[in-house]
Amino acid sequence: MERTSINAVQRPDVNGGDDGTCTQWRNWSGFWLLGLCNNFAYVVMLSAAHDILQKQQSQNATASTSATMAVEFQGGNSSNSSRYDCNPVSTAAVLLADILPTLVIKLSAPFVIHKLPYGFRVLFCAVMAATSFLLVSFSSAVWMSILGVIFASIGAGLGELSFLSLTVYFSRDVLGAWGSGTGGAGVAGALIYSGLTQVGLSPRVTLLIMLVIPFAMLLSYFFLLVLPHSLPQWRDREAEYTAVVSEDRQALMDGSEEEEEQENSIPGHVLPFNVAEDRTSGPLTCTEKLHVIKSLLRFVLPLGLVYFAEYFINQGLMELLYFPKLFLSHAEQYRWYQTLYQVGVLVSRSSLCCVKIRNLWALSLLQVVNAVLLLFAVRFLFLPSVWLVFAIVIYEGLLGGAAYVNTFYFISKETGDRHREFAMAAASVGDSLGIAVAGLIAFPVNRYFCSL
Repeated sequence: MERTSINAVQRPDVNGGDDGTCTQWRNWSGFWLLGLCNNFAYVVMLSAAHDILQKQQSQNATASTSATMAVEFQGGNSSNSSRYDCNPVSTAAVLLADILPTLVIKLSAPFVIHKLPYGFRVLFCAVMAATSFLLVSFSSAVWMSILGVIFASIGAGLGELSFLSLTVYFSRDVLGAWGSGTGGAGVAGALIYSGLTQVGLSPRVTLLIMLVIPFAMLLSYFFLLVLPHSLPQWRDREAEYTAVVSEDRQALMDGSEEEEEQENSIPGHVLPFNVAEDRTSGPLTCTEKLHVIKSLLRFVLPLGLVYFAEYFINQGLMELLYFPKLFLSHAEQYRWYQTLYQVGVLVSRSSLCCVKIRNLWALSLLQVVNAVLLLFAVRFLFLPSVWLVFAIVIYEGLLGGAAYVNTFYFISKETGDRHREFAMAAASVGDSLGIAVAGLIAFPVNRYFCSL
């Protein structure tokens, strides 16, 4: 078997001692910063675009300071007679505009992106992020702000599948670093953007300061990471995905060979991606890719279901969970929902070093229960306190973040070297697909409640 032959390779002792510890910390820190920088522009763009759109439309409103995945609304909409005091234009409408470019990238890029070396990919993502900041900060029309958000979406989508693929060249623990960094982007984006605007800086100046983020991405990749020799940094690949060079992988593997052998000997344990095991070199064939995609469904489907339920809550229901007799305004309640959700995501995406959850369907079903509970809560208004909603929202973030990091951890763990890079890129479509479907369904649901 291919896996047996890989494990038979003697692991070179190149990571021992202080140098090995230093390399591990550099790689862990590098992937944490890459996760932070990759999602930062996408998260910040949404609220920043809303601020500038308000200025362009000469609306008398307080600048939105929430770095969320939706256009915020102003509390107390006097023109809306609905008992939910909701925005007539659902936040799901903006969500669709944000997620569709990412979805297109993730559906198509895994089949062709291997022809573009990683160095050029990172440069492209940094340029997309910087362009989005510049477009939105200097926008003079609505279409410019929207175009800026689209650039951020493209950069984040391409960056996610590229950096997930990149993890196969490193120790598996960098997946935890990447997940933690992406979780931190939501919280950091909210705090930094909110802080800078509240001290008096305009959204335009704030966004120009944010240009440091794309440069931090470049520094993290080119100077902080210890890149292995087998990585196609600048050179073009002649054909398709090939197996990651075992020497670099084995030198950095975090699990011992004995542990893997014990796992493989467990009764009923099946390696799901042993496609054409006799092929150990050469490009992946179309048949192999189809087999890998079919095997990925056990991961992609529960991940997509988690994100569908999650963003149905965020973009279809959160705006409607309004408690009028509270010291917080409608907009402030919504802002706290989104912030606490991001805190939950950060905690669970950082938990891979402590706990690993193999039953992904359990996380999916629990998230669906959350969505159903809050849907009935919106319809019948039976939740007694906003504090209970705060707790549910944190729990929602914990489930979503845990599903994300555990999905890619077990894909990496259970995939052979030959298929791992393609599998990591292809599986990244799961969350975006779930978000897109959630936006499509949340839009009419939101409009229905607003019409009551």
